[in-house]
Amino acid sequence: MTRLITMLGMTAAIGVGTLAIDSGAFGALGLSCDIKGNISMNTGERIYHVPGQEYYQQTIIRIEKGERWFCSEADAKQAGWRKSKV
Repeated sequence: MTRLITMLGMTAAIGVGTLAIDSGAFGALGLSCDIKGNISMNTGERIYHVPGQEYYQQTIIRIEKGERWFCSEADAKQAGWRKSKV
């Protein structure tokens, strides 16, 4: 069972072993942090996705697995993530 919780403009979906946070929390703070930092299940590679890229919509950020949101591509690159090739 998954539950949705909203606090301070942030929506979190909580399920068994999963916590996914919507980027709306950052928007509520006046930030545009809509870059998704995803870790590949196959290779462990850290890849970021920007809006409009092929897999952006289906990418889910799982905080408990070390995935995160970025506010800029520069932030993502500085943290050691690479841009998705598609």
